[in-house]
Amino acid sequence: MADVEIYYWPTCPYCQRAMKLLDSKGVKYNGHDMTDREDERQALGSRTGGHVSMPQIFINGEHVGGCDDLHDLDGQGKLDTLLAA
Repeated sequence: MADVEIYYWPTCPYCQRAMKLLDSKGVKYNGHDMTDREDERQALGSRTGGHVSMPQIFINGEHVGGCDDLHDLDGQGKLDTLLAA
């Protein structure tokens, strides 16, 4: 199973939607609650090409984007392949 990381805010509906998709696929992921961690959120931009909105999702160390990007990968049938790697 893939190594999945998600940086999120607990009250963010997009974060919840992304985690719900991962949960529905039985994915165990490492979640990073970014509440009150503004310096770390800004530093995250170096891993995401400047993106600091939440959520930010990584699969096997590769940045895949946010909630919409994750759902787009799923809609294209590519998410399951990434998760199986």
